[in-house]
Amino acid sequence: MLVGALVVAAITAFMARSLIAGSSAPQAQAQMAAPPVTGTEVLVATKTLPVGTILDATSFKFQPWPSQMVGGAYFVKKDGFDIKSLQGTVVRTVITAGQPLTQGSLVKPGDRGFLAAALTPGMRAVTFPVENKNSVAGFVFPGDRIDLMLTQKVAGGGDGPPLSVAETIMKNLRVLATDQRTTTDVDDQGKTVVKNISMVTIEATPSIAEKISVARTLGDLSVVLRPLADSASELDAAIADGSVKVPNGKDPKSEQAFLDSAASQPVAGKTTFATGADVSRFQRRTVPGKVDSPYGPRGGAGSGGSGGYPGGMNMGPTVRIARGNNVTEIPVGGKK
Repeated sequence: MLVGALVVAAITAFMARSLIAGSSAPQAQAQMAAPPVTGTEVLVATKTLPVGTILDATSFKFQPWPSQMVGGAYFVKKDGFDIKSLQGTVVRTVITAGQPLTQGSLVKPGDRGFLAAALTPGMRAVTFPVENKNSVAGFVFPGDRIDLMLTQKVAGGGDGPPLSVAETIMKNLRVLATDQRTTTDVDDQGKTVVKNISMVTIEATPSIAEKISVARTLGDLSVVLRPLADSASELDAAIADGSVKVPNGKDPKSEQAFLDSAASQPVAGKTTFATGADVSRFQRRTVPGKVDSPYGPRGGAGSGGSGGYPGGMNMGPTVRIARGNNVTEIPVGGKK
C-alpha cells in the first residue's frame, strides 16, 4: 500500500507540473505586418456616386492600384494632371465607393449631353430669372439645394393698396447651373469666386416645372439657400404623408438608399406664407374686398357701365330695363 501511494503521488505531481507548464504565459508571436500596397496611383471614388452626381473635391482621391490592373481609361496620377479639372463633371454611370473613375463614366461641362446626364431619371431642367438681390447675393452654386419663394401683390375691388404677400412655393430643389456655369469658379489661392447671377437652372419634377413657369408670371422669384444637413422634421413629415417609402428589414444599403431618396426629394404644394400685416401693422392681412349690390354689379350686363353709383357700389334698390339684349340697371329715382 505504501508503494502504491508513492506511485499515485508521483503520477499526480507529474500531471500537476504538466498543467502548470501548459497554463504559463504564451510566447509572443511575431505578427507579419501587411506589406504596403505598391503600384500606380489612380483616382477612386470616396463614396458611392449615383448617376447625375456633380463631382466636388470630396468625391474622389488618389489611391495605389496594382499596375497590372490599371486600364487606359483610368485617371492616373502623373505630372501635369490637375485634379481640379474634374470638379463639376457629372457621373454618367454609377460608381461605387473605392472603384476607379474612368473617362467614360464622366461627362465634362461643355460636352454634348452634359445637362441631360446631370438630371436624375424622371426629372426635368427648368431655368428662371432672378435678380442678384434675390439670389443670396450670388452665394448659390451648382450642386446646392434651395427653396423657391414667390413675392407678389394681390389686388382686390375695395379701397386701399393691394395685399403684399411672400410665399415659399417649392422646397429642396437641386441647382444644376447658375447662368451658364455648371462648375464653381476658384481663384489662384483655391478660394471660391462669388459672382452675380441672373439665371438659375434647377432640377424639378414635370409638375413642379409647370408651376415654376406659372410662378414667373405672378411676381418675383427669390432663391433661399438650404443647409447641407437639414433637420429631421421634414424627413418625418415626408414619411408621414407617404412621399418616401420606408424600407422593410434592416438592410444598411436599403436604409442608405431611403435616406438619399428623402434628402433629394423636391417638395411642392406645402407652402408657407407671410403677408404685409405680419411685418407691419400698417399693412393688410387679407385681399381687399369688393363691395357689390345684391342686385348685380354696377351698370348691369351689356350696359357699358352706365347707371349705378360711382366706385362700383350700388346702394339701395335698382331697376333693370331690358331693351332686346341690352340690359340697363338704374337706381330707383335715377334718370333713364
